[in-house]
Amino acid sequence: MGVADGPLYDSTAYTECKRQPQKPLYGGGIIVNEPSAVVDRDKGDVYSPAFLLKNLTGNGTIYSFSSWVKLRSAGSALIQASLKAEDETYSCIGTVLAKRGCWSFLKGGFVLDSPSNLSILFFRNTDGRDVSLAIASASLQPFSVQQWNTYQKYMINTERKRAVTVHVSNEQGKGLQGAAITVEQISKDFPFGSAISKTILGNLPYQNWFGERFNAAVFENELKWYATEPQQGNVTYIIADQMLQFVRANKITTRGHNIFWEDPKYTPAWVRNLTSDQLKSAVNSRIQSLMTKYKEEFIHWDVSNEMLHFDFYEKQLGPNATLDFFQTAHKSDPLATLFMNEFNVVETCTDVNSTVDTYVSRLRELQQGGVSMDGIGLEGHFTRPNLPLMRAIIDKLATLGLPIWLTEVDISNTLDKETQAIYLEQVLREGFSHPSVNGIMLWTALHPYGCYEMCLTDNNLQNLPAGDVVDRLLKEWQTRKIEAQTDEHGSHSFYGFLGEYRVSVKYGNRTTNSTFSLCQGEETRHVSILV
Repeated sequence: MGVADGPLYDSTAYTECKRQPQKPLYGGGIIVNEPSAVVDRDKGDVYSPAFLLKNLTGNGTIYSFSSWVKLRSAGSALIQASLKAEDETYSCIGTVLAKRGCWSFLKGGFVLDSPSNLSILFFRNTDGRDVSLAIASASLQPFSVQQWNTYQKYMINTERKRAVTVHVSNEQGKGLQGAAITVEQISKDFPFGSAISKTILGNLPYQNWFGERFNAAVFENELKWYATEPQQGNVTYIIADQMLQFVRANKITTRGHNIFWEDPKYTPAWVRNLTSDQLKSAVNSRIQSLMTKYKEEFIHWDVSNEMLHFDFYEKQLGPNATLDFFQTAHKSDPLATLFMNEFNVVETCTDVNSTVDTYVSRLRELQQGGVSMDGIGLEGHFTRPNLPLMRAIIDKLATLGLPIWLTEVDISNTLDKETQAIYLEQVLREGFSHPSVNGIMLWTALHPYGCYEMCLTDNNLQNLPAGDVVDRLLKEWQTRKIEAQTDEHGSHSFYGFLGEYRVSVKYGNRTTNSTFSLCQGEETRHVSILV
């Protein structure tokens, strides 16, 4: 991207509270004034601190917002940034956990459909208490849809692809010009998959459909405690074992979901009635049984699902229950990546239970307690995605240096199927183009009644609009078959998506077949083939 294309998106983010605010991103962008008290001329309401913004463009213009925030009063507070435009109010465009004595970084954004001559960007404490705020180094940078998409393509080309040069020579080391080369990508490095349920068992068309598309899977419900031990002592893994055979046979990477679910609604009824001592014994049996049986089978485990929204086990067993779960799980299967899986982290910032700083704070608590916390799980149950907010939150989480997965992506069925497909494509492109996202899972297990919120196909495996999007992206994110001839140096170069490749070289009446891996790297991958 050149200067003529506009500013390059700045992925800089911070999760540490700093003694001094850093410089504003984009030099402040279109914010030119210091924050002040702004009066809403229509209603007479006073917003302070706030920015009065003039002549914001619409037509889907994407605005990236950031600022540094500090409390002048004691304690800490969850601060929400909001935007009051002429036609619409955006209740949350970003949040930050602000403290006294140091500066915290808020990063978010919004998409404006209609132009707004006068808009108010303001801050408020989410619990309603009056607090005195200091705001510094604020920045608001607009991007056109084209600029946003161009940056995504740039990131995909630099992070998900790599340059390759194939050299063809004879046994004397002489480069062979005019050798016919065929290169095919036979597997992808990036895990992209979907939830499956027991409905895939015995359904050969569904199995073939799934195996042709995806290299990753997660069991929708079949490993959950209510499925494996519906009555106390009646432990069964028959269904999960059969599903595991399917994914193994198709070389599909699989996540373990989940060991515990903090929502009492999805905790087995018999578990909810146990005394504290009985529950402690039951949870230990659950972990030992599950983790011993499936040791080294699953790449991830969601240990204590949705712990920011629910706390059944901590209420019953004390504040260290989650800590104990992670420690025991790590001892039982030390090679599995242990995830903190949560909803409404990237989907929105209106949910005060699961803002990005709340997530980071809980994760750090567990790490300080000695937990081997290895992975960040973002469910991704979207209605209308706020792309600059989604990107900003992933930017902040990326500062932790842990693998980030979108674990349960779908779009609400309150929208029609065409709109679901449009929003799904936006989310998938945003996820795939972010260098810190290590995998994407869809929450689209097929049942006779349909799917949780969004299906890719009907029950005859005929694509719905969302399925068309997935198929198109799968094709776009795979290196097309290359058929070429070597140049005067006996070489041929191309850019390929990361993964495994098969290469065939024909020169005269001689043919050589080989394979090579294309892993992430800054340098060109050189592959030498003798014919």
